[in-house]
Amino acid sequence: MPFVLHLQSATQYERLDGVTSFVGEDDSGMFGILTGHARLMTSLVFGLARFRTAEAPWQFLALPGALLYCVGNELFVNTRRYLRDEDYGRISQALDEQLLAEETALRSLKDSLHRLEEEMFKRLWKMGRGGEPRT
Repeated sequence: MPFVLHLQSATQYERLDGVTSFVGEDDSGMFGILTGHARLMTSLVFGLARFRTAEAPWQFLALPGALLYCVGNELFVNTRRYLRDEDYGRISQALDEQLLAEETALRSLKDSLHRLEEEMFKRLWKMGRGGEPRT
């Protein structure tokens, strides 16, 4: 009996019935999920996952990381964004170009926020010690 795959992002939702297998990767390595898999929750790493329905070709998912939850013959993949395609070459290129660029921009934003936070803490510390006049 196949299972249901729920792909969920900030802007998309797909329910895919009839999924027979799913292959993903977390920090411990590659793993597969088949019908009747035990309850599982893990974080998928940045990269490609794939799934298959019946005798159809593999579908590839480009993910910037995701939370995977398997319960009761349903598999939930929650992520900020995903791309899906049957063509490995296209999806690999999309992963390299789009998602990697987004991850780089996000990392830059996080670094900038971290520097701003550090500067605010320094100023608060100086104010508390009487080093800067309060305005």
